[in-house]
Amino acid sequence: MMRSSVLLVAACCFLSVYAQDQLVKVSLDKRPLSLDQISSPQRRAEQLGLLQSSNGGEDIPILNFLDAQYYGKIGLGSPPQDFLVVFDTGSSNLWVPSSQCSWFSIACDLHHKYYAGNSATYTKNNTKFAIQYGSGSLSGFLSSDVLTFGSLEVQHQTFAEATKEPGLAFVAAKFDGILGLGFPEIAVTGAVPPFNNMIDQGLVKDPVFSFWLNRNVEGRQGGELTLGGVDPAHFKGEHVWAPVTRRGYWQIEMDAVKVPGASSACRDGCKAIADSGTSLLVGPTEEVAAINLAIGAEGVVAAQCRSLVKAYLPQLIKIIATMPSDQVCATIGLCDTHQIPTPARKLLAQTLAQAQQTQQDQIPPELLRRIIPAEQRTAQKADQVQESSQCQICEMAVNYVKVALANNETETQIEDKLAGLCDSLSFLGSSQAVVDCDKLSELPDVSFTIAGKEFGLTPEQYILKIDAGGEAQCISGFMGLDIPAPAGPLWILGDIFLGAYHTVFDYGNERVGFAEAA
Repeated sequence: MMRSSVLLVAACCFLSVYAQDQLVKVSLDKRPLSLDQISSPQRRAEQLGLLQSSNGGEDIPILNFLDAQYYGKIGLGSPPQDFLVVFDTGSSNLWVPSSQCSWFSIACDLHHKYYAGNSATYTKNNTKFAIQYGSGSLSGFLSSDVLTFGSLEVQHQTFAEATKEPGLAFVAAKFDGILGLGFPEIAVTGAVPPFNNMIDQGLVKDPVFSFWLNRNVEGRQGGELTLGGVDPAHFKGEHVWAPVTRRGYWQIEMDAVKVPGASSACRDGCKAIADSGTSLLVGPTEEVAAINLAIGAEGVVAAQCRSLVKAYLPQLIKIIATMPSDQVCATIGLCDTHQIPTPARKLLAQTLAQAQQTQQDQIPPELLRRIIPAEQRTAQKADQVQESSQCQICEMAVNYVKVALANNETETQIEDKLAGLCDSLSFLGSSQAVVDCDKLSELPDVSFTIAGKEFGLTPEQYILKIDAGGEAQCISGFMGLDIPAPAGPLWILGDIFLGAYHTVFDYGNERVGFAEAA
């Protein structure tokens, strides 16, 4: 499971647990958190590597994290050591941080850790374990112990003790680990997944589990994972069933994706997976770009790029002739080497570098050498620009303006060209896109056809409305990612879709069912 920037609603760590008729429920509070941990499709693709119910099921309440990730509580050991884990249908292993974490693992230090010495039922395994994520390899070793899952006790569950957790994503995460609910075929090291052990040990009535994800950010409960059956209170009507076409992920065949004003996506059918570990709706870049254009979405970075150009260009032009580049940028407050650049400014730097290269190609070499030293030109390659500080980015903008002014371009011409470059960046498919929040009622519905039935999403369902510093901002739930064959092309139906439609994962009959969520 994996997960790309603003504010959403998250479920807080304040939990109250109570039992009723052998049901285990967790009541949750919510508080605002950063949106930085919205799932990254790229990282997700790398990882994919591509209550006792009336029917006898066991419910595990799910916590609503950023309205995009959902997690709940499990226990490991005797007595149980509690962990918050993401219930992920896109992977098949269980892992939690280990007490033997590296001294340099900040993520491990900030989360609950498993202490083998504190468990009377711990069994040593010690097989090495590693999962590749976009930010690096999560590694550790295997152990075995009792897994407490709601009121169930799963004996001899093999799991990974993570000693190294890469990247900042795990540092900021509100969950401790991940519990995979995929098929055994994709389990790293061949460890038996928890749900398979539940089936083998006769702990669930039927080899079925189901998700209800509460997309109401005002709701107190994030959702529920029901083990051994379904809870009729969480859906309307009947489920429509699609057979699993490939064991591993919960992969099915999808017939079409339709939106008025755009050419039909998923023509002649396509592969799709139902993935509780993905936040958004992910599809081929070209198809997603067409959908985002049809719903009037605009690339986030392109919009921010134009905003930055408009805000700072007049100041740069006024003082550029009398000050060195670093002093110009310090004067307008952008030269702070201690400040990490935002993604928008990194991408603005790429835009400026592209624009500057275009202008350089049109200027005599003698004039170019007088304006920008050779060593500085060399340092402005795109791959290095991405790592530039805010100060360096500003300096590049200054250098571009110098070149443009030497070419006798006016301020309007410079701004227009930079704005055009911002607009030309292909972010509608591969990155976040925004829409005007005041125009949500004017946006079209989007439908996904599965097993011959259309499952529609309204703008209120596929648009994420967030609070960006006190100002409402609306983010498209569609993001593009090109997954190569044989795994792709592939659509990933993440929490936006699973939140609208109660989803049943029928392991016994190898099928996935969808019904309108209640």
